[in-house]
Amino acid sequence: MAQNETSPRLLIVTGVAGAGKATAIRVLEDLGLYCVDNLPVVLAASVMEMALAREPGLKGIALGIDGRERLFFPDWPRIFTELERLHYRPEVIFLDASDEVLMRRYSETRRPHPMAGGALTVAQAIRRERQALAELRDRADRVIDTSALSVHELRELITAAVLGSNRGAPMMIELVSFGYKYGMPIGLDVVQDVRFIPNPFFVEELRQLTGLDPKVRDWVLAQPAAQRFLEQFQSLLDTLLPMYEREGRSYLSLGLGCTGGRHRSPVLAEELRARLAKSGYQASTRHQHIAM
Repeated sequence: MAQNETSPRLLIVTGVAGAGKATAIRVLEDLGLYCVDNLPVVLAASVMEMALAREPGLKGIALGIDGRERLFFPDWPRIFTELERLHYRPEVIFLDASDEVLMRRYSETRRPHPMAGGALTVAQAIRRERQALAELRDRADRVIDTSALSVHELRELITAAVLGSNRGAPMMIELVSFGYKYGMPIGLDVVQDVRFIPNPFFVEELRQLTGLDPKVRDWVLAQPAAQRFLEQFQSLLDTLLPMYEREGRSYLSLGLGCTGGRHRSPVLAEELRARLAKSGYQASTRHQHIAM
């Protein structure tokens, strides 16, 4: 059965072990998709055919695959080509997290890494898995960094990614503020350093506040450098976003980084979100390090 404009979507959920794939699959089940986890990728087309034959009205199908499935996983490029030949266009959601967070999660759960094989340390197993998944990560439609996310926040992101990427829906844009001192979040499509704007951290009455406070917002937006940046960056986005949409992108993540991620970048992320919303885009914000 070939896929047409009204056929269910095919989502491929993958990523590094410990990044939250099982949670993502449960969210997709709750959204009404038919889900199969730990599926040998070679069976993807067969599962699509059988599921659609039994229930033609399915909202979508989500298949969880990962690199530990060593017999057939290396065949995924060929399988994806075959799926596209059958007019099933796989949408890949890749879950990732920093090495430090992954190691801490395995330490807390006391579970062995699935690719350790008894001979590798957790750190070595993580590196081995990243190498196996590198090409698939590059192919992903959406990379979600779960390093600083709660289960509830991951659920919201997965829901937004799926509901916001329906065929014909406007592109969803996530603006992520972060602090360079804590490291750049994984999976950002476009990154802008805003440390050239004067820092409210050095204003005593603003230091303990965050960029979500009106006092900090007013102070940052009063800086000529901030206004010039907003005007020119918005002009750049007015050019880039339609081109991303023409390429079929359903969502785009824009990173804004300052030193600590508490003042300047949150202010600018919220201001850009409001401006993009006025232009008709579905825009949201996530402040990675505002509580650090």
